[in-house]
Amino acid sequence: MSNKTILVVLDGLNYQVAQQCMGYLNGLIEQQRATLYKVQCELPSLSRPLYECLLTGVRPVDSGIVHNHVVRRSHHESIFSLARAQGKVTAAAAYHWVSELYNRAPFDAVRDRFTHDKQLNIQHGCFYFWDHYPDEALFLDGEYLRRTYQPDFLLIHPMNIDDMGHKHGLDSVQYRNSARQADIILSNYIDAWMADGYQIIITSDHGMNNDFSHGGILPSERDVPLFVIGERFSHQFAEVEQTTIKQTEICGAVCQLLNLDHSKPYPQELLAL
Repeated sequence: MSNKTILVVLDGLNYQVAQQCMGYLNGLIEQQRATLYKVQCELPSLSRPLYECLLTGVRPVDSGIVHNHVVRRSHHESIFSLARAQGKVTAAAAYHWVSELYNRAPFDAVRDRFTHDKQLNIQHGCFYFWDHYPDEALFLDGEYLRRTYQPDFLLIHPMNIDDMGHKHGLDSVQYRNSARQADIILSNYIDAWMADGYQIIITSDHGMNNDFSHGGILPSERDVPLFVIGERFSHQFAEVEQTTIKQTEICGAVCQLLNLDHSKPYPQELLAL
């Protein structure tokens, strides 16, 4: 079985909106080709702290990345650092905060927007710094990296859902339609990713509220989706909303999929034996 993995982080996507608006992904679930779990994000429910959580398995209160304005490299082993150290190829099409966490900080757009350096944790990168950078372009960036460099681990991280939430709030046409648009874009790529041997995880860092923000403890801010697609997953369909999968375990799950030596916690029930 393949050890290659794509992690898609749809920034700011609330669980209920994912469940109700993403018809393609839910169609895969109906045909038992994907599974959706509900995961509660760690606190604070903010982006940069939760990028660190997803990619290192460390809670924000322990990582020290406790708000969006902590601009420094991570102090912990990440999927990127572990994969690179063990001879894997890494890539990311992502917001520039990811580059700051795992490559170089502060971000220098001329130097870092397009990154190709085998000595860096993220060896191949297309990084953006506009919240309205079109999701369509971001997925094209990711697909360019995948086809050109055949990474073992690829992070794809678009921002439009979060951007619409900050502009219009959780209960808005714009926010829901942005989730629908991400679903349509994903439908153009997932079959090709699977045919190329990738396991696919689609999740979010945090949700959204009706104050046009997030950061607190409301279920709308903390409940996020976890879609899994591929033969390496157990696809346990019973009571998926009651799952005990933790956001801190997603890093370890990816490390398991990549067949890395690691000490990260991971949810055994998520993965096939």
